Amino acid sequence: MSWHMGRLAAFDVETTGTDPESDRIVAAAISLVGAELPGEHHAWLVDPGIEIPAGAAAVHGITTERARAEGRDPGEAVEEITSLLAEQVLGGVPVVAFNARFDLTILDREAGRHGVASLLDRVGGPQGMLVVDPFVLDRQFDRFRKGKRTLQAVCRHYRVPFDEAHVANADAIAAARVAYRLGVVVPDLRELDLRDLYGKQISWAAKQAALLEEYFRGQGRNEQVEGAWPIVPVGAVSVA
Repeated sequence: MSWHMGRLAAFDVETTGTDPESDRIVAAAISLVGAELPGEHHAWLVDPGIEIPAGAAAVHGITTERARAEGRDPGEAVEEITSLLAEQVLGGVPVVAFNARFDLTILDREAGRHGVASLLDRVGGPQGMLVVDPFVLDRQFDRFRKGKRTLQAVCRHYRVPFDEAHVANADAIAAARVAYRLGVVVPDLRELDLRDLYGKQISWAAKQAALLEEYFRGQGRNEQVEGAWPIVPVGAVSVA
């Protein structure tokens, strides 16, 4: 059976901003879907311990006041999220996240911030990870398509239902649906073993970053683009 027909652990976070090194998680979701089994949905509202900027709150709808009143302790939430993802990966279920580089890196930094064992530590290091990133896959198999590559845009392109943007469970499920759709429409992709697919995405993500840097240089922009995937090493300089 192809990987896209099996169980998938769809993961998404909403945050205080776009810098995984300094921003914090304010909401997270893990939806276990597929394999002709009932879906299992987990969601966390988190008090990040810092102010949520108005711009971020406008995107996901979670204000500082709400997070403080209703949100979980961040250390406890990060422990639960990381533990559940590790359990899935160790059981052979891949984490599906759209632009996983962001979601998994910020989770990694939150784990370090709160003294929680990281996902990498729990699965035996990078070689123990299993991740499927529809963002990387779409750019690899339809690289010359014009237009945006946001989750909403990619869902429209693949005719995937997308119920509500920037709500963690909705974004997570949409990512899983895109991953499934890519498995359906790309024969070379669905024929890959999950472990091989994970390894190839590491190479594809690095090449995509290099090509984007080359494009920037052609535009006179001397910008670095992070090529590490799915978790950026601590101390790396990243753009995009």
